Amino acid sequence: MPTPMTGAETRRLPLADAGVKVRAEDGTEGARFSGYASVFNSRTAIGNPLRWGFYEEIAPGAFTKTLSEGDARMLIDHDSYYVVSRSSAGTLSLSEDARGLAVDSALDPELSYVRDLTANLRNGNVSGMSFGFFVIKDEWNTETIEVDGADPVEVDVRVIREVRLIEVSAVTFPAYPDTEAEVKAVARALDHRGDLAALEARAHFRPELLDLVHIDREPGGSTRETVPAEPDVSTQPTGIPLDVRMKALAARYGLPA
Repeated sequence: MPTPMTGAETRRLPLADAGVKVRAEDGTEGARFSGYASVFNSRTAIGNPLRWGFYEEIAPGAFTKTLSEGDARMLIDHDSYYVVSRSSAGTLSLSEDARGLAVDSALDPELSYVRDLTANLRNGNVSGMSFGFFVIKDEWNTETIEVDGADPVEVDVRVIREVRLIEVSAVTFPAYPDTEAEVKAVARALDHRGDLAALEARAHFRPELLDLVHIDREPGGSTRETVPAEPDVSTQPTGIPLDVRMKALAARYGLPA
């Protein structure tokens, strides 16, 4: 049974870009954590942009509204059990600067997992930052890029203009640890986009996207004119035409369409 995405997304930043530091807190014996959970105008590949993914950028100002209205937490590896700090408690400070989303957090040594986090940061075991969010506003553009030894390829670029921030995390893995996680990341973005034609194009290479994405749209109701409307085609429960699913599966496994 297809499982629609919840809409929540995460993005990760490697240590070199996150600039994570643990420093002594002024006037106390405690320590503070600082770094960046997101960097503006830095293009990241989500999935395989040449086939079933896209490029993504976070625009300056994307966090402005959510920082004034929200109550984010800092976690470890997106696990809500390991709460390091919280905005409303005064232990977490989040702000936008010219570079991105800056994080400044207290580190309470009374919490055993915070002591572990501090040691893991010192030893280099924690290697990046991440943030969990819901997209409020984004825009999609198409660009043509040159590919060595092949014809130019059209790729999609997603620019995120506004998010609702849920949490920031210190993470063990600074990138998606497996392809399944990448597919789910692409599916969540496509879910928010709601463009049937964009889903069809990617499903040619990753048919499982058809089971992950729920687009509440009439059969054939694509936003692109290149896909003709087929109002009489029978569909699966997700609203994706059956013939589209069959063509995607045939393309994936090299079978006659």
